[in-house]
Parts: sequence; C-alpha cells; structure tokens
Amino acid sequence: MDHLNKSRVSEFILVGFPTLYSYGPYLFVCLLLLYLLTITGNVLIFVVIRLESRLYTPMYFFISMLSFLEIWYTAVTIPKMLINLLVPRKSIYFSSCLLQTYFFHSLGATECYLLTAMAYDRYLAICQPLHYPSIMIPKLTIKLVAICFTIGFLCPITEVILISKLPFCGSNEIQHIFCDFPPLLSLACTDTSINVLADFIINSFIILVTFLFIMISYVKIIFAILKIRTSAGRVKAFSTCVSHLTVVLLFFTCIMFMYVRLTDSYSLYYDRVFAVIYSVLTPILNPIIYSLRNKDIRMALRRRMFSRRECNSNKDQKLELEAKRGM
Repeated sequence: MDHLNKSRVSEFILVGFPTLYSYGPYLFVCLLLLYLLTITGNVLIFVVIRLESRLYTPMYFFISMLSFLEIWYTAVTIPKMLINLLVPRKSIYFSSCLLQTYFFHSLGATECYLLTAMAYDRYLAICQPLHYPSIMIPKLTIKLVAICFTIGFLCPITEVILISKLPFCGSNEIQHIFCDFPPLLSLACTDTSINVLADFIINSFIILVTFLFIMISYVKIIFAILKIRTSAGRVKAFSTCVSHLTVVLLFFTCIMFMYVRLTDSYSLYYDRVFAVIYSVLTPILNPIIYSLRNKDIRMALRRRMFSRRECNSNKDQKLELEAKRGM
C-alpha cells in the first residue's frame, strides 16, 4: 500500500531555467512577442495561400499545411511556458502533462512526415517534370496530408501508454521547460529500459527514416539540377528547394539530438536549450524563411495589402462624395 501511495503523483513541477527566474517578466514579454509573431506569420501565410488563386499548387498547399501545423505545435507548449514565467508555482497535473507530451510529439511527428511529403513533391517537380502534373493532382496532395496527420497522431500512443503505467516516487520536479518523455522517464522509480527502447525505435523510425528519405530525394534533385544546361535554369530549380531544405536542417538537427538515443540520462541544460530552439525559434523562422525567400508569396502578400488599401481609399472617397451631396 505504501508503494502504491508513493507512486500516485497528482502533479509535476516544471523547473525550466531556475537561474533566470528573476527575469521572469522580461522573458514573458520576449516570449509573448515571439509567440504573437509566430502565430501572425503562420496565419498570414496560410490565409494568403488559401485566398490567392495563383498559389493553388501542390507546393504551396503543403506550405499552408505546414503553417497550419506550426500554429498548433506552438500552442501546445508556449502558453503554459508563458504562465510559468509569471506564477511562483510552476505546476502541471499528471494527466495534463501526458496530454501535452502526446500532442507535442504527435504534431512533431506530423511535421516530420509533412516535410517528407514536401521533399517528394519537389523531387517529382524537378526530376520528373513531364509526369508531375498527372501524378501530383489535388486529390493526391490531400491524401498525403491526411496520411501525415493520421500516422503522426498514432505514433506516440505506445510511448504515452507505457509512461502512464510507470510508478513515480521521490522528486516530482521535471528538469525541463515543458512535459516530455526523457525528463519524465528520469523521475520514474523503476527500470525504464523498455520505455527507452520503445522511444528509440519509434523516434528512429519517425526521425531517421523521414530524414533519410528527404536527403535521398535532395541528392537526386541536385543531380537533376546539375544536368540543366543553363545557369539560370539551375538557379530557378534550386531556389524552389532552398527554403524547404533550410527548414528541414533546422528542425531535424535539434530533434535528432533530443530523441534518437538509447539512454535515459541526458544533459539537463543543453536539452532545455535545444527545446527552446525547436519549440519556439524554429516555428517563427518557418514563415520568415518561406516569405522572404519565396517570390510568389511576397507578391501575393503585397497584392493583398495594396488591394485592401485601395478598397479603404475607395470607401473614403465614396464617404466624402456622399457627405458633399448631403451638404
């Protein structure tokens, strides 16, 4: 009975960065600004692509879905992180902790698969341009996105079930900025080798297999680009891939360090630093990378902004005319 009572943990304490607690209000403002910029940037890209008929292509459909995904990916962790920067007791219920872990990994896995689908789209467009329109039809793009979300949300179920059955005793302090599998495993008062092995197999399948597929696609893309005779053609072909490849390298570098390892021991400080990079900084970089490097998205944003200004000026002119007539 004593063992059962000890193992029943009702809540955890998210330690975060203890040395920065005195800067809580300043960090709150910085993180809030980053979060608002992330949401605004991703919403803007999603809306513009969905409204602009010229962007109704598979590549931009995938970009809009990536922006949609990033909105929810950040919503899982950042709001709780903002609250913890202001409140003295940084607690989270056990069930809420498991839910946060599940959705964080589900959306992360979905992003891995979505980035892989985007690499496949670029491979077809550059390596098989004649067959591309007949293969990458709207129906297929919708199916690929649906498969990415379905598999992504199924992947972490086994890990969550296994960790929910672990007994937790002693300290309930999670040495992290949000709930995650590695810091949770370190608090369990039993052998976690099965959990570590399951995490390694599932994460290796999600991360390494998708990353390998993306790299193979880009090796073939590079060889295809090198065969293009004109330098202008080579630049144009590669420019459509640079943004996606940049996002891939940023995202996969961090998550490989975090999740592909056969041990439950880890560097507390470096894990938290990498967690900030892939959970806060990467989502805000995605809209910046795609909007700044993509000419079509920049032009679509300008058209939308100028058309709204023209509408507002036309309305003002109409109001002035009506006012003059009334006089």
